[in-house]
Amino acid sequence: MSYLEPSEFATKMVDAGEQKIFMSTKDTLIRAFMAGAILALAAFFAITVIVKTGSPILGSVLFPVGFIMLYLMKYDLLTGVFTLVPLAVIDKRPGCTVKGMLRNWGLVFLGNLGGALTTAFFASFILTYGYQIDGGIIAEKVSTIGESRTIGYKEQGLGGWFTIFIRGMLCNWMVSMGVVGAMISTSAGSKMAAMWMPIMLFFFMVFEHSIVNMFLFPFSMIMGGEFHLSDYLIWNEIPTVLGNLVGGFLLVGLPIYYTHVRESRKRNAAA
Repeated sequence: MSYLEPSEFATKMVDAGEQKIFMSTKDTLIRAFMAGAILALAAFFAITVIVKTGSPILGSVLFPVGFIMLYLMKYDLLTGVFTLVPLAVIDKRPGCTVKGMLRNWGLVFLGNLGGALTTAFFASFILTYGYQIDGGIIAEKVSTIGESRTIGYKEQGLGGWFTIFIRGMLCNWMVSMGVVGAMISTSAGSKMAAMWMPIMLFFFMVFEHSIVNMFLFPFSMIMGGEFHLSDYLIWNEIPTVLGNLVGGFLLVGLPIYYTHVRESRKRNAAA
């Protein structure tokens, strides 16, 4: 059968985390770079669709194509390794240490950032014919998004900061469900369907995804968004990254690990 029970794919999650810890620096950076670039391109595509059609739901339905492409190519997002890599450490796989986990997270962060910034440059260049004209209605839309999701949160103080943090948690709850959902089947079509649903949900609900934001906010600044780099870091990227970490690990990775991997071993030992 193409469907796998949770007790089967839960072990795959730990195996995937172990593999990522031991991946070479070069391969980790390349895969992360491509993941950041592709996801950023999907965000650019979705925003363009929303601006030209006036339909946020249509943009949300189409955005997951980027996530699906990068996942099928086995590229790595920070949100995914937040969920999978700690499981190999918790499971005490040989050689899987906290140091190795942090190394993986750091390399994936840098690779994702490089890919997202590259796409931000490409997008801003083609909209402005090499920065000779303004970017039109798409640039205006992106500038508004950047300002509202930095300065808008800043105006709410501590409550605004924790709002972003929780939006980041909710985002990676759904994104990680997409990562894990792709493991429930050996069929490419079923994998795509399992990824599509939670990714569409997070995008439409405007939850905060750290890698999308690595593209969106630099792109917004280039397009004339009136906020500073410090506003972006303090009032968006930092709480988003922390929220993504907590959401993916606590709401997806740990529940599946403790109720399937650990419990399976207890049943097998008892038998």
